[in-house]
Amino acid sequence: MEAWRKHRAGLPMEPLERIIASVIAHHPEYQPGLESGRLAERDYLPGGGESNPFLHMGLHIALQEQIATDRPGGVLAVYHALAASSGDVHEAEHRMMECLAAVLWQAQRDGVMPDESVYLEGLRGLLG
Repeated sequence: MEAWRKHRAGLPMEPLERIIASVIAHHPEYQPGLESGRLAERDYLPGGGESNPFLHMGLHIALQEQIATDRPGGVLAVYHALAASSGDVHEAEHRMMECLAAVLWQAQRDGVMPDESVYLEGLRGLLG
């Protein structure tokens, strides 16, 4: 993973590489496998009992881009509220990622675009 290599070497990075490196930094359980290439050598199949680390980190990246742009509108407010109530931004992201993954899965299953209103409804439901 080039972004992680640059991060560890203290080299200049593009904005997206900084996001990727930050996500990896928050997941030390993936770092050895990324550095050795072992994570990329496997297939992560549904029902295998193990989450796909690339999907997991990709959802973090997608969510961080949504938060940075507040797109769909309202995602930033939900993020701030969840982070404030839990005191842990990483945990807030994980909770939000469950909603994102569900909406993406449903859209893929139905062959349609993800429904932003359903997504925002799910996110707002996290606020209790």
